[in-house]
Amino acid sequence: MDAQETVRDGNQLEVEAHELRLQLGELHQSQQGMQQDCNFLKEILNVLPIGLTVQDADGRLVLINDAAAAKLGESVPSPTGTSPVRSSIEAGASRARLLNHPLSEIEPSETEERVAGRAGERTWLTSRKPVRIFKETMLLSTSLDITERRQVERELARLAYFDDLTGLPNRMLMQEHVEDILRRKRNGDRFALAFIDLDNFKHINDYYSHASGDALLVKVAQRIAGQIRQTDFLARMSGDEYVLLVDPVENEDQLRMMINNLMTELAKPFYIEGFEILTSASIGVSVHPEHGRNYETLRRNADSAMYGVKRDAKGGAAFFNDKASQAIVDRIELERRLRLAIRDRKLCCAFQPKLDIHSQDVVGFETLVRWRDEDGVLQFPSSFIGLATELGLMDQITLFVLAQAAGAIDRLDDAFGRDGTISINIAAKQANDLKFMFSFVEALKATGYARRFMLELTEDAFVAKGRFQSQILPMLREIGTRVSIDDFGTGYSSLSTLADITADEIKIDRSFMTAIHRRPRSQSVLKAIESLAHSLGMTIVAEGVETFEELAYLQAATRIRYAQGFYFSKPFFLDDVALQSRPEFNGPPTQAARAHGEQQLSSSSRLAATSGQRRSY
Repeated sequence: MDAQETVRDGNQLEVEAHELRLQLGELHQSQQGMQQDCNFLKEILNVLPIGLTVQDADGRLVLINDAAAAKLGESVPSPTGTSPVRSSIEAGASRARLLNHPLSEIEPSETEERVAGRAGERTWLTSRKPVRIFKETMLLSTSLDITERRQVERELARLAYFDDLTGLPNRMLMQEHVEDILRRKRNGDRFALAFIDLDNFKHINDYYSHASGDALLVKVAQRIAGQIRQTDFLARMSGDEYVLLVDPVENEDQLRMMINNLMTELAKPFYIEGFEILTSASIGVSVHPEHGRNYETLRRNADSAMYGVKRDAKGGAAFFNDKASQAIVDRIELERRLRLAIRDRKLCCAFQPKLDIHSQDVVGFETLVRWRDEDGVLQFPSSFIGLATELGLMDQITLFVLAQAAGAIDRLDDAFGRDGTISINIAAKQANDLKFMFSFVEALKATGYARRFMLELTEDAFVAKGRFQSQILPMLREIGTRVSIDDFGTGYSSLSTLADITADEIKIDRSFMTAIHRRPRSQSVLKAIESLAHSLGMTIVAEGVETFEELAYLQAATRIRYAQGFYFSKPFFLDDVALQSRPEFNGPPTQAARAHGEQQLSSSSRLAATSGQRRSY
């Protein structure tokens, strides 16, 4: 080999060595890049909030990220993957292996499980496993810590199904529980619902305190719970009302004994914040299947029986009875219909004139509320005002009447002449409700007719606590609204109270005016009222004048100038009045009429009912 070839071979070796170095460099760079990629991937896996594990076919761990290690109490394994995992994940793979089911045959599934972690704490995980990789030899599982979510779910369930104060199930859970029992019950299986309502609980709140009232509710729940069996179910419905599911009912005598024991226990004193509080409970019971085959019917019938006890004698118990409970059912139905009537504005107003008995001039109108029910039948106040007062609906009704009366003024003026007063009845309870009366006075001002209105109140509205006279009356005087004492002559009316009342008008009650011409003693009292009212500057109106003789006596024997009643006109609706001509009313009796009796009066001149008919206000 000559020198030239030697040089050539050396160059070739150099080139090959250079290429080898380049390849080694590239390999090194590639390895570094792979290492970086591995590190990068590892960092990604470790920052994931989801736990990730990989196991081989024998259940040994080959990969675990930080999230999984933290929850399972394991350190990150060595690359050999020899660290076993004592967890439900390993147990799942082991069970599959013992049952001779290769991992390739395990179907993917998602489960929620509670596992033990560090320091023995229990953690809820939702896991998905397995995912087959590397030719079905590896098990990849993922898990997410849902402990906080489960806590939120439990809290939401507690809020939805349990009472905060007593910790008892609420009405929703009771209903679901009963409906679940009904689905499982066989024909003939019996259980009972007992509605338990504390008597006069509002007085306890008012006298002691709301905190004491709450403490009493808790103690009542505890006392009832101490008297029932494990198979029974107690819930708090609302306020001071509980419902007890008695299941099963073997016989009615045992059920009655249990209810009597409950009443006895609840009648015993409760010791709360140093007070000895005595109370009682009214209990209504319905039994499945005799009193209903679904929850709503059983609930309604037990509730009805309980209200029957409240009405007749508090502190007792009663089983549902169709006849005895019908009045309660009717009342509940009336309440429902009345609420709907107010909501849907099914009320309307009639107007009854007040007349000058000498000139026949209309000097004003009393606005009277009516309810036209869903069948078109006109209901008078006597059938619903008491219930409306009890339900706290009178404020809505009174504001409705004010709006209707204000809207009718122009039509009344066109038909009967201007400047007549428009009277509206205000209940005594409303008159001393400062919040309502402030809003009512503002509503009066907003009509633009405040000086045309007259508020009719019974005398107890003036004397009760003095609020009306001292705080409301000055506001009414400021806007020009006048005040009338309604139904004078009933209840505890006396001349001394009349002297203490500041009013513009006094209306003598119909019961006092009836057959006044045949009652000399009443005539003497009427003259005394008349004299005092005139000296106090009050206008007098005789209510309920219904016969010729009553009117004749007023005209001949008194100085009373104004009256209203069926003799002149029934209450009428505006739509019944022909606005083109002014209606005529019965006027004062003529001399001939006085001599020959009511037959001499022209019956054609009456707008309203004939004499002898009685009004219904």
